Amino acid sequence: MPSTGEALLKLARRHVGEKYVLGSLAPKNNANWTGPWDCAEFASWLVFQSAGVLYGCENDQGDPASANAYTGFWGRDAKSLGTRISLDQAARTPGAAVLRVPQAGATGHIVISDGRGGTVEAHSSKRGVIEHTLAGRRWDTGILVPGITYSQLATVVVPQPSKPVFRLTEPHMQGPKVKEIQKAVKAAGFNPGPTDGDFGAMTQAAVVSFQIARGLVPDGEVGPKTAKALGIQL
Repeated sequence: MPSTGEALLKLARRHVGEKYVLGSLAPKNNANWTGPWDCAEFASWLVFQSAGVLYGCENDQGDPASANAYTGFWGRDAKSLGTRISLDQAARTPGAAVLRVPQAGATGHIVISDGRGGTVEAHSSKRGVIEHTLAGRRWDTGILVPGITYSQLATVVVPQPSKPVFRLTEPHMQGPKVKEIQKAVKAAGFNPGPTDGDFGAMTQAAVVSFQIARGLVPDGEVGPKTAKALGIQL
């Protein structure tokens, strides 16, 4: 029988409550695997279990027992395999993947849409696999994976972040708020490099280290959750 987005979502929900470990490897061909997960390993395991294909892995033609999944590989595959869709379309498509593409030195993030504006995702070391929401979070693209049949539910409005999400961009984000982030990260014990108001690679690395230490999504981006943990307002 053809695989469906609804079936993939149902499988994802069975794993809510399981452990998250950044960089952990999930054997994609082990149907009994119950973690630990990271976000990309979880999404790629779900795809293999649902459709029997590797997607978002370093080698999509490799051994599913050892294939390494990463959000960057999801971003690569989305350009040539499957279909990229808008956030609004992904929000109403059960089983669609929603991706935050990583910058070098960070992990990005990937979740599974529940078709009603919610998600199932391997979130962080603090929260594990959870049901969450797309709203108020920064995303780059939705993805429909080849070999999976998707349906669409009623239109969902997904509010975008109400304030800027500070991150590594080209050109770099700069200004007083970046300097405030750098000072807060430094005060927490992580070296962002010069406190110069320039969000460069060293600042991103310090943010990632801070996020890992605090059990947050280690994406190197300072949105509302990371800002709150740093004790600052965006």
